Amino acid sequence: MDVKTGFFYLFSVLLLFAAFRVITARNPVHAALYLVLAFFQAAAIWILLKAEFLAITLVLVYVGAVMVLFLFVVMMLDINMDSLRKDFWKHFPLAGMIGALIALEMAAVLMGGFRDPPKVKLNVADVVAAQSGTAPAVAQISNTKELGKLLYTEYLYPLEIAAVLLLVAIIAAIALTLRQRKDSKYVDPADQVRVRAADRMRVVKVDPTKPVAASAASTGSKPENALNATAPEGKRA
Repeated sequence: MDVKTGFFYLFSVLLLFAAFRVITARNPVHAALYLVLAFFQAAAIWILLKAEFLAITLVLVYVGAVMVLFLFVVMMLDINMDSLRKDFWKHFPLAGMIGALIALEMAAVLMGGFRDPPKVKLNVADVVAAQSGTAPAVAQISNTKELGKLLYTEYLYPLEIAAVLLLVAIIAAIALTLRQRKDSKYVDPADQVRVRAADRMRVVKVDPTKPVAASAASTGSKPENALNATAPEGKRA
């Protein structure tokens, strides 16, 4: 077994483990992180199959954008998992039927893909051109480069429209998850902007000590009497 085959089996085992943990993890955040791991393993397998564009697209689009948004929404929703697990066994038969149906469909598609490919009739002119060396060098053409040319020339406007739709979807998802919580304090930013310095704090001048004469005058007695009142009995004047 060569190194490439060993890496293929390694990435496949990690992919199956991550996919299994996605559906068995109790915490949705952990399930999303395992899904990120599964995407990385699938991208590595595509690189082994020389599909570099699909691998980079999977990492950039799904891991870099979709999964980050998914984690952001899951953390903001603050889902109560205990309430979701109450009706798990109630809906388990329907979920099992749907899962079995999907498994049968995937098995039918995969088993059909392993059959003998249809025979292609070759044109004599193409065979002669390939043998003489006049046929175009298909191996030297980069699929990623040609796809990039089409996206940013002929399909530039559809690409921009798709980008705007994704931006609107992100803003809508964030707006839907912004629910006001009772246990959190909220201050309107507009009120903070319109506030004045005089409304924030008022400085009041307070004397550090109160004179004795002023206190005595307010009570109608002399300062000496006030001093005698505060002195001990054996030392009064």
